[in-house]
Amino acid sequence: QVQLVESGGGLVQAGGSLRLSCSASGRTFSSYHIGWFRQAPGKEREFVGAISWSDSNLYYADSVKGRFTISRDNAKNTVYLQMNSLKPEDTAVYYCAAASASYRRFPGPRIHEYDYWGQGTQVTVSS
Repeated sequence: QVQLVESGGGLVQAGGSLRLSCSASGRTFSSYHIGWFRQAPGKEREFVGAISWSDSNLYYADSVKGRFTISRDNAKNTVYLQMNSLKPEDTAVYYCAAASASYRRFPGPRIHEYDYWGQGTQVTVSS
């Protein structure tokens, strides 16, 4: 089992940058695929991007491709979401989620294949 905590959210002007962190407990963090999702008020939770346990797979939503970058530091049990060129439509609560590579293939955008979720961090982009 793994517990996830997101941090790094805040208020930023359009065109600015933020880096979110997803910190995890547990010694087997390196064996988890990690996904980032977001949910704006009144909307369904949507996929942002994901990284496989081995770093061999990276997958981004079209809406963030070229602007957002996911990376992981297994020594620190942390996955990062670097967000550049932020737009007002990026405003949402951002969540990280984990799926164990021991029994799941890389889920990518398949939200129901993630088993563990953080509590979320708010990102607000002003125009």
